[in-house]
Amino acid sequence: MKTELKNQFLILWETYFGDAELPVTFYYTAGDGGAEKAEKPKGRSCLICELSKVRNGRSVYYNIESLSCGGARRYLGYTEKMRPGFEYFLSCGNDQMEGERYIKKPEMVKKLLQNQKTMPVEGKNIIFKRWDNLSEDDNPDVVIFFARPDVLSGLFTLANFDQTEPNGTITPFGAGCGTIIYFPYLESMSERQRAVIGMFDPSARPCVLEDLLTFAVPMKRFEKMIGYMEESFLITGTWTTVRTRINRKK
Repeated sequence: MKTELKNQFLILWETYFGDAELPVTFYYTAGDGGAEKAEKPKGRSCLICELSKVRNGRSVYYNIESLSCGGARRYLGYTEKMRPGFEYFLSCGNDQMEGERYIKKPEMVKKLLQNQKTMPVEGKNIIFKRWDNLSEDDNPDVVIFFARPDVLSGLFTLANFDQTEPNGTITPFGAGCGTIIYFPYLESMSERQRAVIGMFDPSARPCVLEDLLTFAVPMKRFEKMIGYMEESFLITGTWTTVRTRINRKK
């Protein structure tokens, strides 16, 4: 990450989004990125809850040994396996388990899983850092915002500033970690590199405030967004009104 780009965004973010929360980033690498290793939680855990420490300024890295959630292991690319009977767990349940009822039928869950792609991350760690903690040696794959509606509206509109087709941002069905890691990482390897709005997963919702969603965008796409900020709607009176409200709600 070039220091000039890092500092440019910090200045522009404060100018147009005021006191809104800074984004976090992630990337895969064989090293540790200068981050501390995440300790594997005891008992049930959700990666979204654990990422609160990164949002608060700590830099942390994970690998398969650090993750206790099978869904996180899959959505972060470390395994293609799921718990036995997962198709019932995500749907209607059975005699052995209660179902979450997120998908109508077990057969539909199986088809959903068959359509998922493999992520080429074997043997690598995933490094999470807040934007202001990035160094010259860091090369983020994806930038993730935990955003309230007004902030989300600004990010969404900015992401579509140079688009002529309306679906430059997608909202795929998936776990909370899938919408901030799996889907945007796949987009980072695509030609178009769409942004992903997420955190609609009811199981992950307790890990974030009631008025927060996520906006995850591949780094290459985000660099273009930074370049557009000073010629976009952000310089208009319309956005000035919204920015004032953003600051009031901090």
